[in-house]
Amino acid sequence: MDDHAIPPTNRRALLLAAMAAGAGASMLGGMGPALAAEMGRSEKPLKAAFSNAGLQATWCAQGKAAAEYWGKLFNVDVTWFDGELNATRQRGAIDNMASQKWDFVAIQAFGIGTLAAPVRKMIDAGVPVIDMDTLIAPLDQVNVHSFLAPDNEFMGASVTQALMESIGGEGTVIMTQGALGHTGAQGRARGFETVMKRFPKVEVLDTQPGDWDVTKVARIWDTLLTKYPKISAAYFHNDDMALAAYNVMKARGRTDIKIGGCDAMPPALAAVADGRMLATVRNPSCRIHGGAVMAGVAAVVMGEKGGEAGIPKSVITDGPVVTKANAPGMAWMEKHFLI
Repeated sequence: MDDHAIPPTNRRALLLAAMAAGAGASMLGGMGPALAAEMGRSEKPLKAAFSNAGLQATWCAQGKAAAEYWGKLFNVDVTWFDGELNATRQRGAIDNMASQKWDFVAIQAFGIGTLAAPVRKMIDAGVPVIDMDTLIAPLDQVNVHSFLAPDNEFMGASVTQALMESIGGEGTVIMTQGALGHTGAQGRARGFETVMKRFPKVEVLDTQPGDWDVTKVARIWDTLLTKYPKISAAYFHNDDMALAAYNVMKARGRTDIKIGGCDAMPPALAAVADGRMLATVRNPSCRIHGGAVMAGVAAVVMGEKGGEAGIPKSVITDGPVVTKANAPGMAWMEKHFLI
C-alpha cells in the first residue's frame, strides 16, 4: 500500500470521527474519492457480504443503496444476501454466505439468536463481522468486530412522548410492534412503556406485532378501527407500518388519529411535512450501513481491531426526532447517504 499523507494513527482517528459524526465523502463533493483514499481505501477490490432483515422494508432497501455507495468509494464489492423478512430464509442465506470467502461481512439479523452458528463459523475463519442495528446474539456470546445501532429505547420514548403531548396526556393509544425477536423492536417497546408509565390517563388498547409487514399491518388496523371507535394516538415501530395503517385510517374516515413512527424514511418525511404523521425519529440506515463498510475496510486495510484498541464493540448511531421543522434537512442528508 502506498504511503499516505496522513499518519496511520491520525487516519484511524479520522475514520472513527467520521463514523461517529456520520460525516461522508459526499458531503465534500468532488473530494469524496480523495478523502476515501486518505481514510484507508483499499488498492485491490475487497469482497464484502451484507444482509439485512428484508429488502421489502424501505429502511433495508435504503441501507443496501448506502452500502453500495460507500463500497464504491472504498473499493469494496458488496454482495447482498436478502433476509426476506423471514428468520428461516435469512438463516439459509447466511449459511450460504458462511460457505464462501469474504474480506468482511455485515449483518442485520431478522431475529436475535437465529444466525449465531454461521456467524461464529465466519468469525472463527478470521472474517471480521460487523453487526448492524439489531443483535445477532448478545455481545458476550458472539465475538463480532463491532455493533453499530441506534438507541432504540430513545427512539421509542421520544416519539411516544411527542404523541402523548399532542393528545394532552389523555385518551387511548395503540402500539404496533415490529418483529418480537428483533432487539431493535424490543428496545422501542421498552421506550414506549417507559413513557406510558408517566401518563396514567392514557389507556393502551393494543400492542400486537406487525412484523414489519405492511400487508399484515393493514389487516390488523382494519380490525382495530372496527373494534375501537376512539383511538387518540398510534405508535409504529417503523414508518412503513405507520403509512400502511394511515391508508386504512383514511379509507375509514379516521384521520384524526395522531401517528408516530420510526426510521424517518423519505415517504415518512413527506407525511410529517404535510401533516399525515405527527413525528418520526431517524434510525440512520445510511450511517449504519455506510459505517459497516468503513469498519470493515478499517479492519482489513488498516488492521484495526475491535475493542479498546480500535473500534468499540458497540457504537451508538443515533439520529434525531423529525418534525416539520427539520424534515427537509433530513431528506437532503439521506439523499447523500449521510444519515
